[in-house]
Amino acid sequence: MDTQETAHDSLETWTAALQAICGHFETRTALDPSLFIGRIALASHAGVEVAHLKTNAGLISRPSHRPDHDNDQHCFLVSQRSGRARIAQDDRSILLEPGELLLMDSVGSCSITPIGLIEHASLPLPRSLVTRKLGQRPFGRISACRASGRMLHLMVNQLCRRTLTSAAEAEADALRDALLQLLPAALAPDDAPEANPEALPGDSLLEYARQLIDESLGQASLDPDALARRMKISVRRLYRLFEAENDSVCRYIQHRRLQRCAQDLSDPALKSHSITTIAFKWGFVDSAHFSRSFKKHYALAPREYRQRALA
Repeated sequence: MDTQETAHDSLETWTAALQAICGHFETRTALDPSLFIGRIALASHAGVEVAHLKTNAGLISRPSHRPDHDNDQHCFLVSQRSGRARIAQDDRSILLEPGELLLMDSVGSCSITPIGLIEHASLPLPRSLVTRKLGQRPFGRISACRASGRMLHLMVNQLCRRTLTSAAEAEADALRDALLQLLPAALAPDDAPEANPEALPGDSLLEYARQLIDESLGQASLDPDALARRMKISVRRLYRLFEAENDSVCRYIQHRRLQRCAQDLSDPALKSHSITTIAFKWGFVDSAHFSRSFKKHYALAPREYRQRALA
């Protein structure tokens, strides 16, 4: 994986870095300029380029298409890693929640309005192939209820975790082809009815919640409120789903995160990854809290667990 990451103290330097990676966007702050946060990274995961962005800018916008500035060769799959943002293109607007995925065009005016601090990642796809597949303007939310949409979410989440190191050109082409094949069924037209999670029976709704959790473990912002918003149900109903199984939402999330960490600590291919890197990969934000939780669950400190597993 080849990554170039920079943190920028001023809006001007961050905007320049953004334009170099993502195209001719203009930005402005929402707060006192001294409180501005802007980080951007360009990485290659299994040969697929991914731009990682973190900012609390008030607005990121691109005016109407300008051939002298715009790169119109790509469309972008945008994954909202944390925070919420409203993304608008032409006369359409979508509020993107943590864990959601959206397809946007590189042609035409668009705007991203962060609601506080956000992180998102974007993957470029050849625009000519996307428009040929879709037969429509490439903009819209990727369904989390359709099978094709769920597969897209899983693939993009894996690519965004920065753990895929192969750079074989054939593999990168295969990954892009797979993403393109899933797009038409995953991107619903505006007037197509979306599956309603609220209408699912309790056991199916619980399974849906567990699937969304497993897809989103790497997002530190994953919590009951964010999960309930994605499922379009009340937080109270979400709690009741897990209480019926003598469990809780937060306990289930932590249990799954610890399981994923234990799997990675046992993987010889990841032995060069630090314990902190693995913990952060799966959504922990405090290494001391992770170590305490891991030892309580497995009766071994993470380092001891790794040593035994790899012995």
